[in-house]
Amino acid sequence: MATGIPLQIGMIGLGRMGADPARRLMRDGHRCVVNDLDRDAVRALEQEGATPALSLQECVDKLEPPRNVWLMLPAGAVQPMLDQLVTLLDADDTVIDGGNSYYRDDIVPARQLARHGIHFVDCGTSGGVWGLERGYCLMIGGDDKAVQRLDPVFRTIAPGTGTAEPTPSRTRTEDAGLRARTVDAETAPLRDPDAYQYEIDVAEVAEVWRRGSVVSSWLVDLVADAFARSPALDDFAGRVSDSGEGRWTVHAAIDESVPAPVISAALGQRYESRDLGTFTAKALSAMRSEFGGHAEKKE
Repeated sequence: MATGIPLQIGMIGLGRMGADPARRLMRDGHRCVVNDLDRDAVRALEQEGATPALSLQECVDKLEPPRNVWLMLPAGAVQPMLDQLVTLLDADDTVIDGGNSYYRDDIVPARQLARHGIHFVDCGTSGGVWGLERGYCLMIGGDDKAVQRLDPVFRTIAPGTGTAEPTPSRTRTEDAGLRARTVDAETAPLRDPDAYQYEIDVAEVAEVWRRGSVVSSWLVDLVADAFARSPALDDFAGRVSDSGEGRWTVHAAIDESVPAPVISAALGQRYESRDLGTFTAKALSAMRSEFGGHAEKKE
């Protein structure tokens, strides 16, 4: 797997999503200091070559500066842990939140730690129990210095090219860019614009999902190739026909009193794609014009 200069990582949280990334790191030559409330989990990884730490202070003390501390904790436990770590870490140390935190909740602690000169990287991690062998799909956000320093770690944990064949039409690798915002009377302003700064490159997201993510599938492969050929899907008008199977399935579900909300919604979306809801939208627009003088916004 050999992915560059081995680093030292403090892994806090050794549940089903913390222990195996630590194992993957150690297999590639990285050194792990591990900590968890469950001492049996700590001892299990110690037997596999990890350095045990039975307290948070001990974990920090056993890490060489600049320290790298990876949290694999439930979302509700992250902020209390950060409140403790900020008193123990030094400037230029880095904290990585690899758990299932709401991404907006990572913006505040990033600023909190920055005031102390501590880097904060959020790294959503997907891969389930198969991640130890396949690798994990990573969604990384943070300042360039910290992310680049941790590159060998990310490359070890990620699946790399994995077993997925290259997307046939893919020729580019671009990052997310800043999003332009419209400001006018007919466009509601964002309450928290910092949470929606980026224009996400969905073609690249589809490519990442093909490797290491639990949603990888043949359909994702096909979508990734379509995006690679036409990132804005300009080749398509968005019209989706239905040959009857969806209708018949919904009819049968109604007859049998079986809830089928997903396929019912999908059938309705097919109708919308053919402009069959346009008259309803016109009536709504006319109503807004009558009661509020709202002029239709011309795109």
